[in-house]
Amino acid sequence: MTGTPTVAETSLPGLRLARRGKVRDVYEVDERHLLVVATDRISAFDCVLPTQIERKGEVLTALSAFWFARLAHVTPHHLVTTDVGAMPESVRASAGLLRGRSMLVRRTEVFPVECVVRGYLAGSGWKDYLATGEVCGHKLPEGLQESAKLPAPIFTPATKAESGHDENISEGRMRDIVGGEATEHLRNTALALYHDAEVYARDRGIIIADTKFEFGRDEEGRIILIDEALTPDSSRFWPAAAYEPGHSQPSFDKQFVRDYLETLDWDKRPPAPPLPPETAAATTDRYLEAYRLLTGKTLTQ
Repeated sequence: MTGTPTVAETSLPGLRLARRGKVRDVYEVDERHLLVVATDRISAFDCVLPTQIERKGEVLTALSAFWFARLAHVTPHHLVTTDVGAMPESVRASAGLLRGRSMLVRRTEVFPVECVVRGYLAGSGWKDYLATGEVCGHKLPEGLQESAKLPAPIFTPATKAESGHDENISEGRMRDIVGGEATEHLRNTALALYHDAEVYARDRGIIIADTKFEFGRDEEGRIILIDEALTPDSSRFWPAAAYEPGHSQPSFDKQFVRDYLETLDWDKRPPAPPLPPETAAATTDRYLEAYRLLTGKTLTQ
């Protein structure tokens, strides 16, 4: 650990809090822009833990900015800048707290679905497959092992939940929620984003087993990528050199935290237990290493 102070929650003078999510605090800046602040909170099993993960907000912000730029040829995105010095005065007033963990973004009308793409059989997808042989309406071959690479990536949407559990849904159910045209666009875009990112990451020693995207419609009517992109919070990152189907994989994401919590006598309902310092420190190390491998840079303080 580096001894960097963690940020559990923000309260910014001069800005109205729009919402406080599991990890991000979102503020209204003006009619066209929001400020998204990534704290060092971590959630698991849909509960926010009382322990913060040092530098986590920095990794989420820097890695999202990297992917927004890298994948801009696939779809436009909501990021305006991560440079607090280039943000409006109302934001600059809290520059010391916000530097490195904030994104000024365009406002959008958010689609109320998570656009999940799975290239491998893990997590809730593995559980669904064991129970039904399907994942979100996709019939899969018999006899697949845990962590198996799928014949082709699949689009498996879910409902969004600020608190409580997201729910896997079929593409048909998604059409009922957002309409057929939007569903087709979101599915095709999410699959294209995953394909580009998965090929890039594999060349750098990381398997992106699955990930989730969020989209919104901007004031010009365009569907654009929003929220975060391909971070250890929204994705499963596995070390490619250690990949071996048939069991859960070592990871650079918060699966490490979930695995620790599974060893406890905890019913996965609030309040969540704290993490030991060594577990929190090891999680920081994993997030920083994921950033280094994917970007080729060390995240400086």
